[in-house]
Amino acid sequence: FTNKAANEMRERVSHLIPGSAKGLWIGTFHSTALRILKRDIDKLPGFDRNFAIYDDADQIRLIKDCMARLNIGERGIEPRFVRTRIDRAKNRGGKPGDTGNDELDEDITNIFELYEKEMRKLNALDFGDLLHVTARLFEEKPEVLEAYQEQFRHILVDEYQDTNNVQYRIVEMLSRKHKNIFVVGDDNQSIYGWRGADITNILNFEKDFPSASIIKLEKNYRSTKNILNAANGLITKNRNRHEKNLWTDNPEGEKLSYFEAVDEREEARYVVSEIESEVSNGRSYRDIAVFYRTNNQSRVIEEELLRKDVPYAIVGGTGFYQRAEIRDLTAFLRVIANPNDDLSLRRIINVPPRGIGKNTIDEVTRLAAEEDIPFVEALRKSVAENLLPQRTTLALKKFLSMLDGLTEFEKDHGIGETIDRILEKTGYLELLEKEPERRENVGEIFNIAAEFEREEEGAGVREFLDRITLSSDIDSYSGKEERVALMTLHSAKGLEFPVVFIIGMEEKLIPHYNSLKDNGDVEEERRLFYVGITRAREKLYLIGARSRRFFGKEERPTPSRFVSELPEELVEVKNLYTGLLRESTSSGFSPRSKSATRRTTSASSAATPPPPKPGNSRYEPGQKIHHPSFGPGTITKVEGEGDSAKVTVSFLAHGVKKIIAAYLEGK
Repeated sequence: FTNKAANEMRERVSHLIPGSAKGLWIGTFHSTALRILKRDIDKLPGFDRNFAIYDDADQIRLIKDCMARLNIGERGIEPRFVRTRIDRAKNRGGKPGDTGNDELDEDITNIFELYEKEMRKLNALDFGDLLHVTARLFEEKPEVLEAYQEQFRHILVDEYQDTNNVQYRIVEMLSRKHKNIFVVGDDNQSIYGWRGADITNILNFEKDFPSASIIKLEKNYRSTKNILNAANGLITKNRNRHEKNLWTDNPEGEKLSYFEAVDEREEARYVVSEIESEVSNGRSYRDIAVFYRTNNQSRVIEEELLRKDVPYAIVGGTGFYQRAEIRDLTAFLRVIANPNDDLSLRRIINVPPRGIGKNTIDEVTRLAAEEDIPFVEALRKSVAENLLPQRTTLALKKFLSMLDGLTEFEKDHGIGETIDRILEKTGYLELLEKEPERRENVGEIFNIAAEFEREEEGAGVREFLDRITLSSDIDSYSGKEERVALMTLHSAKGLEFPVVFIIGMEEKLIPHYNSLKDNGDVEEERRLFYVGITRAREKLYLIGARSRRFFGKEERPTPSRFVSELPEELVEVKNLYTGLLRESTSSGFSPRSKSATRRTTSASSAATPPPPKPGNSRYEPGQKIHHPSFGPGTITKVEGEGDSAKVTVSFLAHGVKKIIAAYLEGK
């Protein structure tokens, strides 16, 4: 499902069967569909092999244009919502206008119809089209399907639990003749229902392919016994799953830790303090990851990491190819490859500024719509017939001449040379003269082009654009940099770390509020949490907050139901204010029991101590200590080392307590 995974698979196959991997097709669904369409899409009426691929940002821009033309941009419909409906319709098969709101359905249907018309005119496909059109090609052109059935006598699919309806249809059609299909998947990790994945594909595999054998892979090589048993205990609460029980030869390991902070800022302070403690005890920053349900949760964590000078990287943030300067350069390349790419042409027509303003663009856009011609033809018509002021006409004439020159240059030169020519002719680097980081990004695109040309000898700009458009942010994550990794739970899929923090363990976040109305959605949220748990190899921290701001308002969320569903004997609950470790009780595990609430109330009435400082404090039985809330006491037992050691203390006024060492002050 990612190019990175496909490349790793290709390398492994080459190692296992040297010289035999050349004829194999190994790739993502989308890259495989792209190869098929580049060969055969022209067998469908109205399609051309030289199509461009539009990514999410391109889709949004086109949807906005369609909404403006239909005069429905002011009705409060979010373009991203429309894009989601379109993508979901293509992934599941069907139409996007099925929200249950008649007026909204009509608007979305009208936008969709105009969007599809414009996409054909632009000779472009979006990600959903790559699959949808491939399925359509197989269904409408049986001779094409038969040719690929003969070519692919054996079909193997990884991550089968994440397939959607269209992907299932493609696999079913290709395997229909020879019936040699092998799939690997884990229904417990099906977490993409929101973008069309259908868990019933894997749950019904035996029904769909009755002669298939089922092999359960239950041995785990990654996590400790405690982490694995916690995950097993959680996921049994789901009904829609195949019965299996993961086990491991790894050590038992530490219990999971659950902490409850006052609010999101204290949550951040606690997380960063524990990261510093882990590093002071020998961990590398790259050993540690922080997961969250939604991207906006990272802000407070980032601020605290910056304050403490802890290096970090966001996985799945603004990707390299989404940066403005990279999109500008790729837009030039797109126009060279496909002059009818109106969106890209409008993006670069005045970048850098060359005296072609918004009014001119609007005039030419109107002419293109009236004449039903591509934007570039409307530009040429405006120049040839002097339809615009002389100064504007001159600017357009120079721009078109430059584009024609770049298009001719590309025919006889490599990708890197073409990019260099674009920068020379446009003066683009001068635009970034005072922005060294953006200039460095432009430099990096040369490295990417050089690597591509080494790997794909003879490939040109079109193939290069296909490659980078299908790249994802996860593909660029190596895990080698000495930084803490921050990412959503969805982005964590397929990764692993010695130490994992999962923040926001509250109702409305985990599980997300959008899922609370449907039990099937709650099951997917439980699977998502299961994925988060099983990314941890050695240590897992779960953190929630008693107060959190949602949409500018302070709320007091309930602890996540999923914490209570973990086996009580595997979780250690620690009160953030005191460092107190709460032992599990036979009456059942609840992260906010009455006794825990009483302790929190009494502890918070005193001054809340600052977050613990990392260090290598050592304690021993008989030593006198002082605690900010419980006062003086004497150590009777020490378990572990450093600030994470568990220290049993006999307090003069509060009796015997078990405390994390970082919260003590030795005398």
